[in-house]
Formats: sequence, C-alpha cells, structure tokens
Amino acid sequence: MQKIRKMFGAQDMTVGKPLANLAAFSIPLLIGNLAQQMYNTVDSIIVGQYVGDAALAAVGASGPILNLLLLLFMGISTGAGILVSQYFGARKEKELNTTIGTCIALTFISGIIIMVVGTLLVEPLMSLLKTPPDVYDMAVDYLTIIVLGILGAAYYNILSGVLRGLGDSVTPLLFLIVACVLNIFLDLLFVIAFDMAAAGVALATIIAQSISAALCMVKLWHMPGITLNLRALIPDKRMSMRIVHLGLPSGLTQAIFSMAAIVVQSLTNSFGTTVMACSIVVMRVDGFAMMPNFTFGMAMTTFVGQNVGAQRMDRVREGVRVGIKAGLAISVALVACILLFGEGLMRMFTDTPEVVALGVHMLRILALGYIAMAVTQSLSGVMRGAGDTMTPMWISLITPVVIRVPVAYGIAFLTRSPEQPLGTPDCLFYSLLFSWVIGAILTTIFYRRGKWAKKNAIGHELE
Repeated sequence: MQKIRKMFGAQDMTVGKPLANLAAFSIPLLIGNLAQQMYNTVDSIIVGQYVGDAALAAVGASGPILNLLLLLFMGISTGAGILVSQYFGARKEKELNTTIGTCIALTFISGIIIMVVGTLLVEPLMSLLKTPPDVYDMAVDYLTIIVLGILGAAYYNILSGVLRGLGDSVTPLLFLIVACVLNIFLDLLFVIAFDMAAAGVALATIIAQSISAALCMVKLWHMPGITLNLRALIPDKRMSMRIVHLGLPSGLTQAIFSMAAIVVQSLTNSFGTTVMACSIVVMRVDGFAMMPNFTFGMAMTTFVGQNVGAQRMDRVREGVRVGIKAGLAISVALVACILLFGEGLMRMFTDTPEVVALGVHMLRILALGYIAMAVTQSLSGVMRGAGDTMTPMWISLITPVVIRVPVAYGIAFLTRSPEQPLGTPDCLFYSLLFSWVIGAILTTIFYRRGKWAKKNAIGHELE
C-alpha cells in the first residue's frame, strides 16, 4: 500500500540511481504520451472513416492555428514547470506554493483573452490559409468550438505539467486515460449518432479535457505540502514576472514555429484535399514516432530541474547520458515499426488509395529525422531544466523559419512541371527532415559548450 501511495505522489529525483529515477518517471509519461496521441488519432480515424477525407483535412488545417492560439499557455507551462521542479528539489515550500497559485491565476486570465481574440480570428485566418471550399466550413466549426473550450485544455496541460514538476507522472497519466476513454465515447456519439462531423469531434475533445483538468486540480489541492486557498490563487507580481521570464522564450518559439507552420500549411492547402488529408494522417503517425523524444525531453527537464535545485550537477550529467541512450534506443525501434507497418497505419484513417500511397512515401522520407529529434528533445530538456530557455528557443526559431519554410518553397519552385505546376508535395516533408537534422546538430553543439550548466532559475529568491 505504501508503494502504491508513493507511486501516485511526488517523486524525489535527487536521490537514488538516475536511470531508475528516469525510468520510473518516464514509463508513465511515455504511456501518457501514447494515450495523448491515441486521443488525437481516434478523432482523425472516426472523422476519416465516418465523414470523409474533407473532414479529415479540416481537422488538420486547424492544427497550426490552434497551436498559435495556445502559445500563452505554453509559456506559462514551461516557466512554471521549471520553477516547480527547482523549488521542489531545493525544499522551498513557500515559493513552491506561490508558483503554483500564480500559475493557476495566469492560466485563467490568458484563457479569457484567447477565447475572445481567438473566436474573432478563426474565419480570417482560415481564409488567409486559402482553405479549399469543401473543407472551409468544417474547419471553422471545429476550430471555433475548440477555442471556446480552451480553458479545459489549458488547465489540463498546465496542471499536469505542475504535477510532473513535482515528480508525479502517474496521476496525469490516469486522468489522461479517463479523458481518452470519454473522448472516444463522445466522438462516436456526436459524429455517428448525432451526425455532427468535425464539430462533434471538437465538442468531444473539450468536454473530455475539461473533466481531466478538474481531476488534476482536485489531486493538486490535496497533495501534502501544497496550499491552494483563495489567497494563494492571487497572482504574485514577482513570481508572475519570473514565470514569464522563463516561459517567454518557449512561448515566442511556439508562436514563430506556429506561424511558420501556418505558412507551410498554406503551401499544403494549395496542393488540394488529397495532400491535406495525407498530411494530417502522416502527422498523426508521426506523433507516435515522436513519443519517446518528447517523453525523455520532459523527463530530463524535471530530473535536471530538481537536481540543479539540489546542487547535484554530478547527477545531472549521469542522467543525461542514460536518458539519451534510452531515448535513442526506443526511437529507433519505433521508426522500424513505422517503416514496416506504414501502409497498415495509413489505412486505419482512410481507404483512399492515393492518400495511402502518398502517406507511405512521406513516412519513408521522415524516418531518419525521428532519430535526430531524439537528440534534440533530450538535450533541450536538459537545458530548460537548468533554467536556460533561450538556447532551445533560438534553435527552435532557426529550424522552421530559416530552414524549413525556405526549403519547402524552394523545392516546390524548382520541381514545377506541366504535370505538377505547383511542384512536388515531397517538398513538405524533405524540408521537415532537413530542419530536424540541422536542429539536432545545433543542439548538440550548444549543449557541449556547457553554458546551460551555469543557469539557475531560483538564484534570486522571493522576499
């Protein structure tokens, strides 16, 4: 019974073997990422099979815009996660509670802003992207509903990030599984029984995410050492500035990354519904290949944050070595599975032969990039955990803006022909592969320079 309670509580990663710490933390996180990906994948499967390729394209066309609208939450989540892990490692309970309370308040304020502004921007942005007429209305309906329910998604992602910063990766997993099961049931109800198409998928998503967010809040409220009364929920000015200072680079990165994705999405849309549908399916499969990368990136952030707070740099370096090895090993195995079973995976979403064939081709192009991303995500997680959010920001800005967008449009221009007047759709994925490889090289160079090790997010304490 004691072991079960410990599994569902905060995990102290400043003691014990780093490999055991990372494994205990990463396995639930990896399962959680799998569940999260299944969450998104089921939406696409149900829409693709029961509504059609146009609805599938509509969900995909909304993705870059939604990511752009979420940038405020991404910044808050990053800043709060770093501070929570470091204060937990330093055993500073007062500052830990102030961080969590301020984070909850900032999320609410940001959510209201996005609900108002985002709703007004949905139609202009979809028009700007040259969304095909057969996709436009469904894409607008889907994105509008998601934006109106944005607080549920925001609070789940931020509060689960806080719990992970405390070393608890199991509880967010359980709540995510609850959300996944509920989402599947509601997808089937709204799409098949009520014939709501893409709008039904959006409604199912926000209901499921809101319930999981409420469960995270209840769990956090009852954790030992965490005090979340009304006074604690009043934003602290100095802590707000600290969260923004740490999270702003991540937020700006996501903003520029999303704008670059919107530019590429416009190019994708110009190729028509078949390429749009293929792109969204490939990105869903891509999510599974990326799981170990994001998992070990998040695990390294928490591990490094706690040990930097405890001033255990010896453990940090040992943890980096084992984390990268594990991430690479799992990534290689998943890539092999995707290459072997790519066609079957594509057919889960659609039976259209052109979409399936193009999707298998695109997955083969991206294969090497997944291994490169294992390096990028792990080492970026190390730097962020230490408090260096600027270096990953610059690398993340360079790869999509300076590399991917110009390469995509350049290949499209150079491959124009009478048969393909807009160029080859391969440009969408060769550009992505090239940007991932360059990102891995740059991240490795800056990690080896070692300036990240001199950072400390809690060097100046609250009075």
